[in-house]
Amino acid sequence: MLSLLPAAFPGAAAAQTRFAGLPNTGLSSHTAGPRSECGVGALMPWADALWAITYNSHMKATGTGLCLYRIDDRFEAIAVHQHDGTHANRLVHAPSNQVFIGPYAIDDRGNHRFMPDLAEHRLTTTMPHLTDPANRVYFLTMEGLLFEHDVHTHQSRQIDDLVKRFQIRQRPHFKGGFTAQGRMVVTNNGFYEFGDTQAGLFEFDGKSWRALSRKPHMDVAARGNLGGVLFATGWDESSVLFWALVKGEWQRYRLPKSSNRFNHAWQTEWMRIREVETEHFLMDIHGMFYELQPIAFEGRIWGVKPVCAHLRTIPDFTPFRGLLALGGNEGSPNNNNNPLGGQPQSGIWYGKTDDLWSWGKPAGWGGPWRKAAVTANQPSDPFLMTGFDRKSLHLAASKSCAFHVEIDFLGDGSWVTYERIAVSGGAYAHHEFPGAFSAHWVRLTPSVSCTATAEFIYG
Repeated sequence: MLSLLPAAFPGAAAAQTRFAGLPNTGLSSHTAGPRSECGVGALMPWADALWAITYNSHMKATGTGLCLYRIDDRFEAIAVHQHDGTHANRLVHAPSNQVFIGPYAIDDRGNHRFMPDLAEHRLTTTMPHLTDPANRVYFLTMEGLLFEHDVHTHQSRQIDDLVKRFQIRQRPHFKGGFTAQGRMVVTNNGFYEFGDTQAGLFEFDGKSWRALSRKPHMDVAARGNLGGVLFATGWDESSVLFWALVKGEWQRYRLPKSSNRFNHAWQTEWMRIREVETEHFLMDIHGMFYELQPIAFEGRIWGVKPVCAHLRTIPDFTPFRGLLALGGNEGSPNNNNNPLGGQPQSGIWYGKTDDLWSWGKPAGWGGPWRKAAVTANQPSDPFLMTGFDRKSLHLAASKSCAFHVEIDFLGDGSWVTYERIAVSGGAYAHHEFPGAFSAHWVRLTPSVSCTATAEFIYG
């Protein structure tokens, strides 16, 4: 269905105000039940406008009045089509000069086409095709269905079911995905209780699939040049997981959590990695924004630095008209499980990229192990240390163990010894780092195999 932009579309409300010199866009869905959410699932600047799509929790069964919006250069929003779905995908397909957002294709003049064969699925990501990028793209659904889509005929066909392939037995919650370096990488954040192993990070090399992790993962991102480093984010009981695919080889790092509010599949809502200034990335994960350098130097990831802590739910963010636009998911009755929630509504925040540095000061906690079986003389994953003020380390072990603490202050994998900390069996040790001390990465190596906990707390 091809449609030109109407003057207005009934069924969903959009409001615009201006305060402190900046615009504000408020979006809402219907008040009449059922009521769940009105999150801003995806934002895309295209054809002289900012396009936004709102979502509920589970298609029409959980609410109506969810729309595709066009926001013009005066920051006025018009609902151009209502589709009561749960979508958070967006992709510019350069060869055909169109954008995919939700179950829509938008050409370079702003004409949108509704794609009904995808409309009844919860679309979470759209990805470049591995073998025919000029003519096809992939769509992934929250339920793990993978589709191949012809960008000219707008016909789709299902090519895989990742829930069946990876024998996910309960509540799939697939989220991000992307293709780079000849492989497709997708995420499932279905994490509901500590100990869950039903989520995962999965990759397809064009021939076969494999699971890289069975812990919850969120987003995948890469540029088409600058080495095509592929980044992925996730988390486990201990800390944030941060992956980088560099020249075909995976590297895994760990970052602190700024909040435990995100420790559940439902509480995440598409935390993203996006390019917000030319060739500069921002990464949002577990209540913390980070600067992210998209290039690997000397085969390593450089420039991971915390920007701010926050409590906002941010399903997507993008530059628009020289500003940074952040989607939200604020006022949600959540299927009336929030008895103080009324009409579902959310806002789009506009500001400057540098405004994020005035948000909450970076702070957090986490580490490589939480009641984990560790192996003697095997180093932990590198844990981020830069960009925080006060730093302390807490250690516990089931056996008497000496932990070799190493730091990489250059960020290039050059490890040097910092300290050796002994812990008696079944006991606890604590270490305060000097006030002026910092390094890019830190890691620990146990002297014996045991059950160990190591947690850094950054204030």
